[in-house]
Amino acid sequence: MQYITVLGIAQDAGFPQINCNKVCCEAFYKGEESKKLISCLGLVDLKHNKKWLFDATPDVAAQTQLLKENHLDNNKVIDGVFLTHAHIGHYTGLMYFGREALGGNSIPVYAMPKMKSFIENNGPWSQLVKLNNIDLKTLRNDSIITLNSKLKVTSFLVPHRDEFSETVGYKIEGQNKSALFIPDINKWQLWEKSIIEEVKKVDYAFLDATFFKEGEIPRPMSEVPHPFIQETIKLFEKESNTTKNKIHFIHFNHTNPTLKDKHKLKDSIQNLGFHFAKQGAVYGL
Repeated sequence: MQYITVLGIAQDAGFPQINCNKVCCEAFYKGEESKKLISCLGLVDLKHNKKWLFDATPDVAAQTQLLKENHLDNNKVIDGVFLTHAHIGHYTGLMYFGREALGGNSIPVYAMPKMKSFIENNGPWSQLVKLNNIDLKTLRNDSIITLNSKLKVTSFLVPHRDEFSETVGYKIEGQNKSALFIPDINKWQLWEKSIIEEVKKVDYAFLDATFFKEGEIPRPMSEVPHPFIQETIKLFEKESNTTKNKIHFIHFNHTNPTLKDKHKLKDSIQNLGFHFAKQGAVYGL
């Protein structure tokens, strides 16, 4: 059996977010909202006794433990990690593979050329390479990594704020079903591909839902461009329910009201046919 499991849904800084005293995070401290781990998918192959992560988040210790306890204990912390890009919520969990913590032994880490070079040439990440804690594997745009005869992963470039590395999304294909994972992208219209057509090609689409709408944070949102949930809903409004049902929003900022366990906005969006990724959910491949 092969499947994807959601290991986290929050934006890079998690929920609650550091030094946030606003209503959004106050709800956690009052016991009204659960903690949300940072956006991450697990890929599990019970037949071949292997498991992989999509992104190495600062919550990697908790997320690998969830995989071990709830899905597969194969005497390995992880069989490999696929990185999307060099923003803090997506790769800094690699530090726990180093000598101060796990002391990993050649854990495969898949990365695009610029991302790979960033890790190799900047401390403390370079020490992971020097000590063979990780084994960097080079990805290419639209390249296919065959994990076994029934499971493959394709990386593809997406436009994002690429200060230190490229940004990629992934297509994960199992024996019967497939999924998209695009936790970060600037705006759908800036991508050379049509997100509508790409969603139609798969069974599940885990899409960037960092912000709900314009004006959500007290800074120019053009500095941190993402497709607002409102924009994605508008883009897909004329598509069939079959297509809308494939979308599972993920990567929520702490200010996003749909991050909450229950919210009237969330209910109304689900009534339109869309879904929200939930930690612990499983999707068969």
